[in-house]
Amino acid sequence: MKTRDPDILCIGSVLWDMIGRCEQTMQAGNDKPGRIRLIPGGVALNIAMTLAGLGMRPALLSVIGQDAEGTALAAECTRLGLDTTHLTHAPDLPTDRYMAIETPDGLLAAIADAHSLEEAGARILSPLIDGPLGTPQVPYQGRIALDGNLTEALLAEIAAHPAFASADLRIAPASPGKATRLSAFLRAGRGTLYVNLEEACLLCEAPLTSAAEAARALVERGAARALVTHGGAPCCDATADGIHTETPPPVTVTRVTGAGDTFMAAHIAAERDGYDRPEALRRALAAAATHVSGGT
Repeated sequence: MKTRDPDILCIGSVLWDMIGRCEQTMQAGNDKPGRIRLIPGGVALNIAMTLAGLGMRPALLSVIGQDAEGTALAAECTRLGLDTTHLTHAPDLPTDRYMAIETPDGLLAAIADAHSLEEAGARILSPLIDGPLGTPQVPYQGRIALDGNLTEALLAEIAAHPAFASADLRIAPASPGKATRLSAFLRAGRGTLYVNLEEACLLCEAPLTSAAEAARALVERGAARALVTHGGAPCCDATADGIHTETPPPVTVTRVTGAGDTFMAAHIAAERDGYDRPEALRRALAAAATHVSGGT
């Protein structure tokens, strides 16, 4: 049976998440009991999984190793209904990993080992540049969810590359430590940025105090559109034409990893379904609240 054509491309990290969860407050150096889960993860994959659950048909552009971890991860992605046709299977690179420790107070620490994605570089973009998804002469015209785990040089290339000129680019930084990698999209005036307040401050090089202030600042610095979250505080969607703010529903936080990815995916799906900016923002915040509260 032929796989349906994708309606969004998810470009970036596809890896295994190792998440340790302790129900007690922890500090650096603590050794406490808890639960450890190994689950499919990475920003691009988290977004793709959420989009698939919302009725979209995501295709993954990333790299996995030709190792047992990569074989198992590709099989799990297929089982989840994701299009893995365009994944790069690298014989010379291991499958990437992410490790995090979460407590009732939030994320205690995390390490992202996305070195294979960085080393693979432009290899993962071949289907968009050399076909079958697109070429510089006939660029891809659909939605693309892009994450900041790619190198700064490759992200800058994407911001200016003719093969991406007609795409609806939706961009996430992956983590505060990688937020400044998105500066090329500010300079190019391309794409919709999905960031939290800390990431917005780093991109703007300023101590901003609210999502609305941060979203305005990003637009002033060149962003075509910026969505800024701030935990349980109001969130903002800004363009040069104006801003919309919405307060997330109050929830008890039981997990934090993947919350921003869920927000972004739900927002993309809501706009695909024709909802206006205020309603799309409300639906994205509701989805993220369900995620952090431990719901499905």
